[in-house]
Amino acid sequence: MREWCTCLVELLHSGKVRDLYADGDDLILVASDRVSVYDTVLPTPIPDKGKLLTALSLWWFEQLADLVPNHVISATDVPAEFAGRAIRCRRLEMVPVECVARGYLTGGGLKEYESTGAVSGVELPRGLVEAAILPEPIFTPTTKAPVGEHDQPMTYAEVVEKVGAETAERLRQVTIEVYCRGAELAADRGILVADTKIELGWAADGTLLLGDEVLTPDSSRFWPAQSYQPGRAQFSYDKQHVRDWATSSGWDRQGPPPEVPAEVVAATRARYIEVYERLTGNRWE
Repeated sequence: MREWCTCLVELLHSGKVRDLYADGDDLILVASDRVSVYDTVLPTPIPDKGKLLTALSLWWFEQLADLVPNHVISATDVPAEFAGRAIRCRRLEMVPVECVARGYLTGGGLKEYESTGAVSGVELPRGLVEAAILPEPIFTPTTKAPVGEHDQPMTYAEVVEKVGAETAERLRQVTIEVYCRGAELAADRGILVADTKIELGWAADGTLLLGDEVLTPDSSRFWPAQSYQPGRAQFSYDKQHVRDWATSSGWDRQGPPPEVPAEVVAATRARYIEVYERLTGNRWE
């Protein structure tokens, strides 16, 4: 492994949770311990979050490799200060759409359904309750908003208009396939995947690759199957605990968010660790 100094890599972008560096033809994607809710980065980090997200993403990239190739070059050939929470990856031209699949009705999808009877233009049966399982997984894309702004739902027709019919169909197909594979593997481990968001991009040779993170507590909602009951909010192995705290904290989502209480931080970290261990079968050290 070569010697590294971060002064030799160039910071290209600092996102809500991840920082992106350039190193020659490659990129170094670094997951931080930052946590964001409602498209806002909170001032309090979750210890080990970056390492947990990276380790879980790497495990999922392996499970999904036969469905869609990914951007990973190496998880070890990175600057030492980023060790455990960084991936050396290929440069991609990212698709300008957030690709989301839903198998259950919750979150923003539930709110949209209650208002319109549909999610991202997909009509759903009447009378569905919170956390109801959908007749089949659906593709519910959104816009990609800059930091500080909010993603907005897109219909499939809007995706076609933005990227073309052929690419839109490929995005929908891959997103649903990734969700279904993830949901199947998770179900074997007693976990329901309510929904997930993936990032896709084009490599220089025209191949569509899976990038960023995949099926982590930051990009997905994970529920314990044993306690699942439609018609109410579910216990979540993800940042829903932080969302719930933020909702009840009195923060208006406009001004600077408050510090996250220590007990919320500890409970969130514990949930990230538990879902990592249950999914991968590996013990978190």
